[in-house]
Amino acid sequence: MLLEAASRSLKAAGVGPGARLCCALSGGVDSVVLLHVLHGLAPRLGFSLQAAHVHHGLSPNADAWAEACGQRCAELQIPFSLFRVTVRHDDAAGLEAAARRERHAALDGLDCDWLVLGHHLDDQAETLLFRLLRGSGVRGAAAMVAFEPPQAGRPGRLRPLLDCRRAGIEAWARSHGLSWVEDESNAVLDYSRNHLRHRVLPVIGERFPAAVATLARAAGHFREASDLLDQLAELDHAACGGQVLRCERLLALPDSRIANLLRWLARRQGFRAPSRARLGEALRQMRAVPAARPLRLDLGELACCVYRGELWLEENLAERLQPQSWQGGGQLPWGAGSVDFRSAVGEGVARAAVDGCSPVVLDVCRPGLHMRLGAGRPRRSFRKLCQEAGIPAWMRGRLPVLWIGDEAAWIGGIGVAADFACKAGEAGLVPEWSPRSGAGP
Repeated sequence: MLLEAASRSLKAAGVGPGARLCCALSGGVDSVVLLHVLHGLAPRLGFSLQAAHVHHGLSPNADAWAEACGQRCAELQIPFSLFRVTVRHDDAAGLEAAARRERHAALDGLDCDWLVLGHHLDDQAETLLFRLLRGSGVRGAAAMVAFEPPQAGRPGRLRPLLDCRRAGIEAWARSHGLSWVEDESNAVLDYSRNHLRHRVLPVIGERFPAAVATLARAAGHFREASDLLDQLAELDHAACGGQVLRCERLLALPDSRIANLLRWLARRQGFRAPSRARLGEALRQMRAVPAARPLRLDLGELACCVYRGELWLEENLAERLQPQSWQGGGQLPWGAGSVDFRSAVGEGVARAAVDGCSPVVLDVCRPGLHMRLGAGRPRRSFRKLCQEAGIPAWMRGRLPVLWIGDEAAWIGGIGVAADFACKAGEAGLVPEWSPRSGAGP
């Protein structure tokens, strides 16, 4: 039964010849069974298999667990990797969350196509109940999926046993004579997940025998709803202008759709979705403040920026900007991003104005900065230049400026000074600023 269920799940994810799978092996019964199931399916489906164990150092038995995992893989002739991580006991997120974060960080660096996890139907029910009790929204209540495609250099996730019950997995292990380790922390009721597993779900099951399957099915319904909300956000994103949104179009939407779109944008940029309270306050201010007034609204990890009728999200990051001397290299760090220097002909800063000059420094705006952007145009103050370029006040202090001696030759987001501009046919150097913060002017 387990082999057939796992095979169907792997085929649904498109796993076939040439795919590289890595089993996340904790040493517990779920991952041990998963390893043996994958080992049995590898010749049939044509994928290669390895395994990895994360040593958290939280248990006095951690060394023994790592050794048992290594021995199990050696018996099956499966390549094995061991990762040792340090978990802070005083982490603000709690010990469980901190250990999970360090584990995922270690496993995300594996050289494989798919990370295979031993989650099952009972885990799905526990996850849904746990997230609902924490007040999760539709996306959180969707819990786990059978497979998540690879993205941003991270291996995809496979859960081939997600439709199987814990009891069936344990029975399969006993019938095949498998041995496994028992994590003593799984019995500690101080952990919320353990309390749900050992105290809450058994009581629910007395009155509702099909509770686990029903909760797992509900998670599937939430997943469908979450996918539909993502599709709606994608449509609203395109209708409101794309990468930088038009406020007039955005504010014509109901608050619920704006909040959905901003959550979708946050996740798309790799951040956690803002809380309901922060989104509510941001929407209140956007609707209350005149359209011509710039806004920068705190959404936690992100800031919602409104300027000249446009809106975008950027990382809420206090950048440390230090002067950088240019020594002829192709890139200089700048805050959370960088400035790249590209060689060109007939564009950018004239190479003759840079080579042999000292000093050439990347720095912030200095008092008294004025620049002329084109021949015959007047010299403008830094403030006027920023206004003309549509750069809001909160961004101006982090704009990179290329100083040649005491003169500004280039300002990120604004352009090259006419006095240093490369003429047609001459060698030039084009500075290109890449802030890590994402979309913005």
